[in-house]
Amino acid sequence: MDKTRRLLLLQALSTPALAGQGGRHDWPQIELLDGGSLAPAHWQDRAAVLVFFATHCPFCRRHNQHVEKLHRASQGLRLQVLGAALDREPAVVRSYLAKAGYSFPVTMQGPSLRPLFSPRAVMPLTVAIDRRGAVRAVVPGEMFEEDVLELLALAKA
Repeated sequence: MDKTRRLLLLQALSTPALAGQGGRHDWPQIELLDGGSLAPAHWQDRAAVLVFFATHCPFCRRHNQHVEKLHRASQGLRLQVLGAALDREPAVVRSYLAKAGYSFPVTMQGPSLRPLFSPRAVMPLTVAIDRRGAVRAVVPGEMFEEDVLELLALAKA
């Protein structure tokens, strides 16, 4: 991530969301690849980092390594890390996650969730949502590890 994008991300995370800017997001029921689910009530007073990815995307593969570190670092915090696969075949996504050793939860609802956050078809696409449900940043493309880990600040915002 270049210096300008990094500064914009840090500014978005440290500045309260303005009315009408990003707006508040109400979560639908999220069905997870492992058979579990996240009800809309799960998101109350919980920040989220939602990452849209595809298994064939090499940029996503590198980016998701950092997302996994974020997921592990977020344990015990009011932050939910969630992957949203854009693939069509659950078996392909399960294999991808197993081979890479990723433990963050993933939903196959990526194609239906992405339009709620951005019209862009960039992969990966990272969405940072604060504990009040306001979208704080939508970051297209691969991010550096330190930038992904900065998203831990959402748990305090």
